[in-house]
Amino acid sequence: MLKQQLQQKLQQKLSPAQIQAVKILEIPTLELEERIRQELEENPALEEGAEPAGQEEEAFEEEDYDAGGDGGNNDDMELEEYMPDDDIPDYKLRANNASKDDEKRDSIPFSAGMTFHEHLLGQLGLQDLTEHERELAEYVIGNVDEDGYLRRTPEAMVDDIVFQQGVQTTDEEMRRIVDVIRGLDPAGVGATDLRDCLLLQLDRRTPTDSVRQARQVVAGYFDDFSRKRYDKIMKALSLDDDAMKRVVAEIVRLNPKPGSAWSGNVLERSMSTIVPDFILENDEGHLTVHLNNGNVPELRVSSTYNEMLQDYAGNKANQTKEMKDAVLFMKQKIDSARWFIDAVKQRQQTLLTTMQAIVDFQHDYFLEGDETRLRPMILQDISDRTGYDKSTISRVSSSKYIQTDFGIFPVKYFFSESMTNDSGEEVSTREIKTILQDTIDREDKHDPLNDDRLADILKEKGYPVARRTVAKYREQLGIPVARLRREV
Repeated sequence: MLKQQLQQKLQQKLSPAQIQAVKILEIPTLELEERIRQELEENPALEEGAEPAGQEEEAFEEEDYDAGGDGGNNDDMELEEYMPDDDIPDYKLRANNASKDDEKRDSIPFSAGMTFHEHLLGQLGLQDLTEHERELAEYVIGNVDEDGYLRRTPEAMVDDIVFQQGVQTTDEEMRRIVDVIRGLDPAGVGATDLRDCLLLQLDRRTPTDSVRQARQVVAGYFDDFSRKRYDKIMKALSLDDDAMKRVVAEIVRLNPKPGSAWSGNVLERSMSTIVPDFILENDEGHLTVHLNNGNVPELRVSSTYNEMLQDYAGNKANQTKEMKDAVLFMKQKIDSARWFIDAVKQRQQTLLTTMQAIVDFQHDYFLEGDETRLRPMILQDISDRTGYDKSTISRVSSSKYIQTDFGIFPVKYFFSESMTNDSGEEVSTREIKTILQDTIDREDKHDPLNDDRLADILKEKGYPVARRTVAKYREQLGIPVARLRREV
């Protein structure tokens, strides 16, 4: 049975302009530059260049003309009439997938050298292979990963090449091709695991006593060597301390990832380049934050589109149905351009305000770069200083970097929890980690400090930290346990 009833509910919705502002706020500088280039290509109402004087206040009023084109009604042509509240403009949907579109865009590749796989393929010309064997070798190289390892068995590749390329071969022939690949440069390529990789490299070295002993260790005692059980290895192979040191020196000189040693091309190397979003200047103790916007162009709304709208409003004879559709298109593009410009301006103001608050909070640290001067700081501390919500502070600090006189750091680096020392003062956990790192760096590597002894040392320095907390901080610093830090 159908019934009618009234229901009241509260719902929070973001406008398309707010969604765009949030997305632009959280992207780093490099992505912002790409996002602006994309918007300039897609929106003809958006142009590069500074806004002319007085242009910012000039707006187009819809009530000055007849939206229906019949000369009798003065209907306001509002964007909401043509776009429901729950719809997002198609250009905003494309903005959400900007990275996907960038990947699909055809461009002329720029390279300063060969990739790792191209280097391997280039060496096949020096091998005495038939056309059939060369086809198999190219398939095997395609299965070598970026580290230089071949983690698939010849038997599995035999089945796959039959189904994928229709090339018939045998397990024995595929194993011979794999051996050819394992003989290419750099040494160690085509290995199945780390142990195999080290053995391939040792086989190519001059067979001195140290190299032969190192091969014995890797071949027969690799697990003990990985766990630094040197005493057991020395007893089994009758090695003295000097001989064991030479063996360790031979092994650690090898490359565990032969593929990573290949430089690659310019685009591959540039992917790991960090471009700071902020630049900090220290003028005799006066700290000032600047945005790194050197490649971000100024934006404005196209004056041509504004003039076309004004001409439409002032010329009654020109207000036809076709012109009305054209004006609706122009108005949508102009509104989109204004939304985008406002979002970029809001991003700049929010980033500067937030970063300046962080610098002021950590003023002592930014003067000298001493990690022990870092104060405990959480998102709420900066939120209280700026008036922004914690989610806004989180977006500002995410994926952003600042350039200082003592290095480039992620903004999130300056946020840390706090604990109370013996004096009742709140100290940053980063300060404790710095002391822990220094203590381990100065330890006797023949008798490294375990977590219990590290906790005792921290307590003596006035930091009452439990052993489990020491283990957590040590893992966060990427420091192995005491047994793995032991040296011969």
